[in-house]
Amino acid sequence: MTAIDHRSLAADPKAAEDRRARRLARIGRLEGWFKALGLPFMPPVLRLAVGDNPKAQLKDIWRLLGVPLAAIAGFLLLWSALAPMVQTSLGAIPGPKAVWEQALVLHADAGAETAKEVDFYAKQAEKNAALIAEGKSDKVKSRAYTGKPTYYEQIWTSIRTVFFGFLIATAVAVPLGIVSGLSPTANAAINPLVQVFKPVSPLAWLPIVTMVVSAVYVGGEGAMSKSFLISAITVTLCSLWPTLINTALGVASIDKDLVNVGKVLKLSPWKKITKLVLPSALPLIFTGLRLSLGVGWMVLIAAEMLAQNPGLGKFVWDEFQNGSSQSLARIMVAVLTIGLIGFLLDRVMYALQSAFTYTNNR
Repeated sequence: MTAIDHRSLAADPKAAEDRRARRLARIGRLEGWFKALGLPFMPPVLRLAVGDNPKAQLKDIWRLLGVPLAAIAGFLLLWSALAPMVQTSLGAIPGPKAVWEQALVLHADAGAETAKEVDFYAKQAEKNAALIAEGKSDKVKSRAYTGKPTYYEQIWTSIRTVFFGFLIATAVAVPLGIVSGLSPTANAAINPLVQVFKPVSPLAWLPIVTMVVSAVYVGGEGAMSKSFLISAITVTLCSLWPTLINTALGVASIDKDLVNVGKVLKLSPWKKITKLVLPSALPLIFTGLRLSLGVGWMVLIAAEMLAQNPGLGKFVWDEFQNGSSQSLARIMVAVLTIGLIGFLLDRVMYALQSAFTYTNNR
């Protein structure tokens, strides 16, 4: 009898419709996160699986997934057809197949270099252990591995550098933007400096930053080496302006009623900023942050190329100077890597914006 009742419940159209409605509601709540992660086609796919208006969902899937994939396929076909027609001093422009092969070679080289590093430290530890066993502890030495950086290490160096410079830019630009947005007098003082320094190229900042850091900073190698600081500060000087401008605009554009509420409640300046100003200006602030991170990433690659600082920019320049038959393909690998990382950085900032906006609206 119980089994019959269970089957009856499962066959109940109203119960099935309620389950479908709950699933669609869950998909709706996740839609914003899928967009933030660069997966806008997932909600229509999930809705299609639930059985919600298949015709409309298939249309959305084609628009959000099919069209981009078709465009990428068309680009690859066009690239394959036109690349052999362009001859350079290093040979023909490499097609997608040659670029993919060099990507695999770089991956294999990174694995081989990592194995060399592991073997180096293992042999060093073995040698030191033998010296200790012989009572020659005074002869124990620990040397750092000095092999060439792998492609992945160069990627990581560039990402660390851009985030360090971006965080410094944010720490400077957001407070200045808030002050500029709240005070017309401060805005009148800050705005001319913004207009003068905003258009300055990183190629102009780099020699100045190099000389100043070399004169002021006395540091060794490692995470805070001079080359790291030079690249990071150059990123800071070129990327803080979008955040500063958008923050000032967002703060200046908040509802005047909110300002009056703060006056009536006699809020302290800190509470006024944290409770009224920042929540209202948050969308524009994050727009500035996204622009700043994108600018910083582009500036960093140029700075690394010009100053020969470690990172993807130096990798591109070294391959250009190398002039081997594989150099062009490796440069194309780096170009695609730079583009993909730039896209991922923007998605990270968009996801953070969605998270902060969602928290703020709750």
